Amino acid sequence: MYTITEVARKLGIKPHTLRYYEREGIIESERTDSGVRRYTEQHIQWLRFVVKLRETHMPVSVIKQYVDYYKQGDHTAPERLKLIEEHLTAIHKQIEELQETEIMLKHKVSTYKDMMGTGTLSH
Repeated sequence: MYTITEVARKLGIKPHTLRYYEREGIIESERTDSGVRRYTEQHIQWLRFVVKLRETHMPVSVIKQYVDYYKQGDHTAPERLKLIEEHLTAIHKQIEELQETEIMLKHKVSTYKDMMGTGTLSH
């Protein structure tokens, strides 16, 4: 079992984020008799998934929908699959946009290096 601080450190997020996920129903921590949050390895695995979804800009509302479907049972697998497939499509678009940006930035770097090499750039 892990404390909120330990889990936050493992995942590279703030304890506040874990509390927020709990308020939103994305995670349900276990509690000690005194009310202290405790997390299992299973919690951590789930939270790693959630963190990756957030890092790739999946809205919290969609994650909550995924959780709601999961709680309803296996018969919602098609709905969960659809959410993940739609997000995967969005990630592919993000990758394409980042690749386009990389090309533009590489061109800009090349332009500046050429300018500096010919003495046409004053600084």
